[in-house]
Amino acid sequence: MEEPRTTNREPIVATELDVKKAAAINTLLLRPIDILPAKAGDPIRPFALGLWNEIRPLLKPDVPVMSLRRSTSAFLHSKRYYHACAQPGSMRHDLAGNPVEPLSDEDRLAAQQRLITLRQTQAKATVQREEPTPPPALNKAELIRASLLGRRSDRAAR
Repeated sequence: MEEPRTTNREPIVATELDVKKAAAINTLLLRPIDILPAKAGDPIRPFALGLWNEIRPLLKPDVPVMSLRRSTSAFLHSKRYYHACAQPGSMRHDLAGNPVEPLSDEDRLAAQQRLITLRQTQAKATVQREEPTPPPALNKAELIRASLLGRRSDRAAR
């Protein structure tokens, strides 16, 4: 069976946006976690199952848990993270960034499906943006004026 376009067998590296998302997570914690990319070009590593239970205790005392959930969600639901999970032979990593276990075939396929869905959604949004915008709605006075002008041009053509 042919591999889908969602896999390329190369490590997926972080962009500046990925680094910003990782930095947002680390600012909420007592200490940075090494699984997150520190600079553009660092690999994006899939999290080990249950890693949230290890990250949660590192939350600064004055920071709401919901802030950490939203920050990690923004990172974990990104296209590049899904791409990293969809790779053949991709491994899950612990807090220190060390590989601990391979992703299951089910998780890899789920990541591939999510990527396909994201691409389709992005393609639909692009098509919708390319449709011409309708002319602005005319008020009643402008409609009357246009109607009268249209009649004059019809009479002139006769």
